Amino acid sequence: MTDGQRAAEYPTGLRERKKRRTRDALLHAALDLFTTQGYEETTVDEIVDAVEVSQRTFFRYFAGKESAAFAVQEMVESRFIAELRQRPASEAPFEAMRRAVLCAWNSIGEAIEALIPVELHMRTYQMIESTPSLLAAHLRRSSELENQTALLIAEREGLDVTLDPRPRVAVAAFCGVMRVTGQLWGHGRETSVDSLRTLTEVYLDQLGPALAEDWRTPARGHVPHVSDAAYGQGHNTRATPPGCAG
Repeated sequence: MTDGQRAAEYPTGLRERKKRRTRDALLHAALDLFTTQGYEETTVDEIVDAVEVSQRTFFRYFAGKESAAFAVQEMVESRFIAELRQRPASEAPFEAMRRAVLCAWNSIGEAIEALIPVELHMRTYQMIESTPSLLAAHLRRSSELENQTALLIAEREGLDVTLDPRPRVAVAAFCGVMRVTGQLWGHGRETSVDSLRTLTEVYLDQLGPALAEDWRTPARGHVPHVSDAAYGQGHNTRATPPGCAG
């Protein structure tokens, strides 16, 4: 994490710290209400009453309920894009995306855990997938992120994404892995950010061979059961990929 990123996430001024505490309290209250009584059933009035602030204060930090529901996801996605932008030009596209997402999780895990309990983050993920309006928004956001990433990869490689399909194909495969790992973690038994990072790393490491191998026969090094590989003892979940910002 760079000094600038640290300063943005952990403001030092008294006024800024107070604003951050208010935003964090509103987010925590919103996600807790969404996941206990339902997203559609929760009103902004109930959220602000829980924190004892006005509606005006809520809308100072969030455009609406949907903005609050995706606040943590927005933080993760922004960090991934920032990490991808600074990956060395010498890295191949998939390797750049792989290292960017692992570096992002290295630096953002503690930020998430400081913001909300990981168990609440998991329940929020499940709530989004089970709420039709949020699921539609999630799919739209995923499509927008995929397009943004493809454009960035094309720029890195000096390609015209409208003429060369390779950036979109590579990003589609990468984003498919991210969706699968998110779903498995969101419905799994492990409730830590480290477990999500490890699960992501295991699946990304399997993607290249999986695209090339004959699926009708067991592949060398194949992971037969994801929980065994992702949550096995001795896996260093805090290992920092080469080139990550300190």
